Amino acid sequence: MNLQSLRRRFEPALRRLLHFYWRFARGMTLGVRAVVLDGENRVFLVEHSYLTGWYLPGGGVEVGETLLDALRRELAEEGRIELSGEPVLHGLFLNSHVSRRDHVAVYLIRHFRQDRLPEPNHEIVACGFFDAAALPAGTTKGTRLRISEVLEDKAPIATWR
Repeated sequence: MNLQSLRRRFEPALRRLLHFYWRFARGMTLGVRAVVLDGENRVFLVEHSYLTGWYLPGGGVEVGETLLDALRRELAEEGRIELSGEPVLHGLFLNSHVSRRDHVAVYLIRHFRQDRLPEPNHEIVACGFFDAAALPAGTTKGTRLRISEVLEDKAPIATWR
């Protein structure tokens, strides 16, 4: 059995176990994600080694870290993306499929620098810019919803879904 098939087999159970633990061990959690759009309105997505599917880049806000500091850190780690303008807060969402205590701030990024795409590593299996009409298979429902809200100017829904 190869590493990929082991990951697929055990990942859902491990994720449920960790979320159950975090529900009791941690208080409210806060994360950031970014809808990063290039000059052609293509959106930057990442595929993680520890989750199934394609997501907007982002992650957890650490203790003592501001939302913008977390956003800058996650964009650099996951996409070699450096902000060159102010991000716009798209919305704050309850990520209720993870926990009733998990919230995600989503920012719209149009002004950035990226010298190159990062090489795959222990966290990021793949990444790239995609046309909204041709997102990769496995792009999560919440990711698709945030992209459509931004690109189609729809009112944000309060939950991540």
